[in-house]
Amino acid sequence: MSMMSRLPAKLRTTAGDSVENIVLGGGCFWCVEGALNGLRGVSEVIPGYSGGHVENPTYEQVCRKRTGHAEVVRVFFDADTIDTATLLEVFFTCHDPTQLNRQGNDIGPQYRSAAFYSTEEQKSSIEDAITKSSTLYDAPIVTEVGPLINFFVAEDYHHDYFVNNPGNPYCRMVVAPKIAKTRAKHAPLYD
Repeated sequence: MSMMSRLPAKLRTTAGDSVENIVLGGGCFWCVEGALNGLRGVSEVIPGYSGGHVENPTYEQVCRKRTGHAEVVRVFFDADTIDTATLLEVFFTCHDPTQLNRQGNDIGPQYRSAAFYSTEEQKSSIEDAITKSSTLYDAPIVTEVGPLINFFVAEDYHHDYFVNNPGNPYCRMVVAPKIAKTRAKHAPLYD
């Protein structure tokens, strides 16, 4: 069941730890979710849809390319353990932000690279991460940067898809290599 989620960018837990969240899209949300899960300080990665004009879209509607939504993940993280800049560095490793409306053979606006911010600090961190990451690519970064307007949680079967479906051909051929590359580059950041 899809639902709209409007959570503040920064929450305070009873322990006093600073928990933040940010919404990121880098192609198929199975890849981004798999790459960010397990990072020290990341407590939850929720696949969903954001950046479009249709309320409570379904996966099928988003795939038809008429909702304006991107496949994204909402990442909850303890900013005292992993800061936004480090999280974004991992994000820009796990996908190719120079591909417009696609990631490899996944083509369409739902696969665009996107970072939706909830605070001016997040916006600044995203802009800094793009500047820093631009030295890693031969082509310009085309990541959409905008304020978070909406977020709709994806259907249950998309959650932990890679973990629950490791034998799926797409997971073996596309998701697994992206996760392996990201984890190899950022190994000290993972539990």
